[in-house]
Amino acid sequence: MARTNFEQLLQAGCHFGHLKRKWNPAMAPYIYTERNGIHIIDLHKTVIKIDEAADALKQIAKSGKKILFVATKKQTKEIIAEKAQSVGMPYVTERWPGGMLTNFPTIRKAVKKMANIDKLMQDGTYANLSKRELLQVTRQRAKLEKNLGSIVDLTRLPSALFVVDVMKEQIAVREANRLGIPVFGIVDTNSEPKNIDFVIPANDDAKDSVEIILSACCAAINEGIEERKVEKADEKAADAQAEAEAAEKAPRQARRPRKAAEEAAEAPVAEEANAEEAPAAE
Repeated sequence: MARTNFEQLLQAGCHFGHLKRKWNPAMAPYIYTERNGIHIIDLHKTVIKIDEAADALKQIAKSGKKILFVATKKQTKEIIAEKAQSVGMPYVTERWPGGMLTNFPTIRKAVKKMANIDKLMQDGTYANLSKRELLQVTRQRAKLEKNLGSIVDLTRLPSALFVVDVMKEQIAVREANRLGIPVFGIVDTNSEPKNIDFVIPANDDAKDSVEIILSACCAAINEGIEERKVEKADEKAADAQAEAEAAEKAPRQARRPRKAAEEAAEAPVAEEANAEEAPAAE
């Protein structure tokens, strides 16, 4: 069953592309027609591509890996933050910090610096600072929180990138391509789809268009997370049952060597008794 349908995407305005003069010829397979100088995206293909992307995202989430959402456009910031938080995934809605993927250890140091500032504030280390010094530290903390607060839980490189407007976020796409990280992207008619592993052809400017696509993808991610929880619970129950069975067998196995030892101890006594009873040889 499809996660979206033609009517839903049409109502959300997913079919509106860019002006014909701004188009990227590589997007030709996803364009249905042109009206009033604007390209119209083939939503039948969009439905199929959303399902393909959602299934792949579900498998990534099911394996317990992280997906990094990226959208720094003003009209999509709130949506991406809300949807990513709903499935417990990291996201970037402010300026993309160059080298975030290719120089990940440095980014992690900045995140740890933010945690250190919090720790020092709580234990009273900064109590003796002057107002000016304290203000500088507070501003530094606020800046780190704004740019990196949403990736605090990202302790290792993400297993996938979900990008809204691959043209605007081309630095993030290039870094992911360089590291072999699969990229999922909402791709408009003015963008280059060749570096995107899972292309979702749709309007990447309209708020409703981005929201309906993200809702379908995040629902799939949530399914993967829930299935992982169920599998873990089943494994835990199986392990507990195996331990219980092993504990039940242990007393039986312990009794067997004891019985064998008792029989071995009785054997020489029986032999001596038999030797006494036997008549002496003439």
